[in-house]
Amino acid sequence: MQKNKVTCILCPRGCTIERNVQGEKIELNGFGCKKGLEWAKEEFTNPKRILTTTVHVKDGEVEFVPVRTKIPIPKDKIFEAILILKNIEISAPVEIESVIMKNILDTGADVIATRRVSKKNSSDD
Repeated sequence: MQKNKVTCILCPRGCTIERNVQGEKIELNGFGCKKGLEWAKEEFTNPKRILTTTVHVKDGEVEFVPVRTKIPIPKDKIFEAILILKNIEISAPVEIESVIMKNILDTGADVIATRRVSKKNSSDD
């Protein structure tokens, strides 16, 4: 029998949900509610995360702008997405929630800015 455990993050209760796999039979135990059960099924089969990183800004008052995906993306695509974002540069000004990249890696998730970045004053050089 194969056993795996996760801690549910949907509420402060933090239920420990255990998955027991024996042959074709899969059993989930320890969930405190239906939402926790559905979350655990997703976490065991297709875990997703919000990606947060930074993107380089050309001519901005700061060199980088923090960004995130609008929706969670598959966990196994996180590093590939970071490599893509590491190699792009956007020009200032940047507004909060500006779309930096649409549908990254065909996940359906747009990457958006989470901070405003003004254009650098020419006297700041």
